[in-house]
Amino acid sequence: QVQLVQSGGGLVQAGDSLRLSCAASGRTFSAYVMRWYRQAPGKERELVAQITPGTGNTDYADSVKGRFTISRDNGKNTLYLQIDSLKPEDTAVYYCNTRLLLKNYWGQGTQVTVSS
Repeated sequence: QVQLVQSGGGLVQAGDSLRLSCAASGRTFSAYVMRWYRQAPGKERELVAQITPGTGNTDYADSVKGRFTISRDNGKNTLYLQIDSLKPEDTAVYYCNTRLLLKNYWGQGTQVTVSS
């Protein structure tokens, strides 16, 4: 069983930066592949960033490359998403995620609203 608790987010202006956090329970966080998804109004949930355990290799959706940075602190069991140069189209609910034994675990979601 994994619990993911998110923090961060809010209302910001275009061009601002924001950092989202996701604190995970469990002693094996360092072994998890961790992901950030987002879901904009009227749209499907999309994967925006992923980080592997061990080497911490990262991967990003084309729409966020160069502006989003996913990272992890295994000592704190915490996942981060640094978002720079925010755009109105980044407005969405952001979710952290991991998948263990074919079961998805989700954070509660964090609203990010970007005004132009």
